[in-house]
Amino acid sequence: MEFKDVDGELGDILLKYFTSEFRTGYVKLRGFVLPEYFKKFAQRVEDLEVRDDDLWIVSFPKTGTTWTQEMSWLIGHDLDFEGAKVPLPERFPFIDHSPLFDYTDVLPKIPEFKLPDFVNDSVTYIDKKKSPRFIKTHLPWELLPKQIRNGTKKPKIIYVARNAKDTCISYFHHCTLLEGYTGNFDDFCKLFMGGSLCFAPFWPHILNFWNRRDDPNVLFLKFEDLKKNLPEAIKKTADFMGKDLNEEQLKLLTDHLSFASMKNNPAVNYEAAIEINKKFGLINADGHFMRSGQVGGYKEAMSEKLIAEFDRWTQENIAGTGLSF
Repeated sequence: MEFKDVDGELGDILLKYFTSEFRTGYVKLRGFVLPEYFKKFAQRVEDLEVRDDDLWIVSFPKTGTTWTQEMSWLIGHDLDFEGAKVPLPERFPFIDHSPLFDYTDVLPKIPEFKLPDFVNDSVTYIDKKKSPRFIKTHLPWELLPKQIRNGTKKPKIIYVARNAKDTCISYFHHCTLLEGYTGNFDDFCKLFMGGSLCFAPFWPHILNFWNRRDDPNVLFLKFEDLKKNLPEAIKKTADFMGKDLNEEQLKLLTDHLSFASMKNNPAVNYEAAIEINKKFGLINADGHFMRSGQVGGYKEAMSEKLIAEFDRWTQENIAGTGLSF
């Protein structure tokens, strides 16, 4: 595998404002940006033994991933709300979790800082998990295990996308809170539009799944559609997963997946991870993993000039694709 450096002005911004004790630097692989620590896991992800009865949730970060995970897990487990009290990362592991956070230098300094298996080595944790597995990833199509790319295995894949402006703002808050970004919002927008954040560039990530939306094992969802009509999105997902829900089940799941319910649900709101970062002094920022869950929140955070820049950039990338937000 050929890894390249992220250089130029954007590479400098990354090194200055987005490195820490657990994030030493960045590389590019097949055109996409990843933490340097991904090198340790890249071949194992590439060679992962995929199973046809897997369900994969794939997304660019902060596009509705957690929402889609909880929805699909409950549909797949016949609305087992008791089972859903187990933390989401344990029952629906994130294959790129370990590559994002390199605790090699942190662990010896803080003996009481214990990592669960799904954080310590997320690839092995998934490899050993019993079927049917529910797996989350932010990796683009080009970096998914080769058995998926070459079609020898056809797990169900649900891809969820969101408009660029709301994604950027949500990702900025997330990176400040959980991943150690210390720069300002303007520089973050440069990194976002310049394709120099983890899992970027943004548009190729989305379009490579949009162009596969008619594949029988792929379901393409939009955050905006979930917000507009959640019951309809639940039904669409259940159909894709080969499950039937009656009206009562649909109402129960819709209530469970409301933003207020998700924000207050300790199994999915990642507040424990935020507390650990604070307790051990790994991050010095305040906030919540789930902030507003709105469409159009960018209007409060972006100048008219920046909105126009994002809109122009969006149009340049989606013109002629049939995709809209």
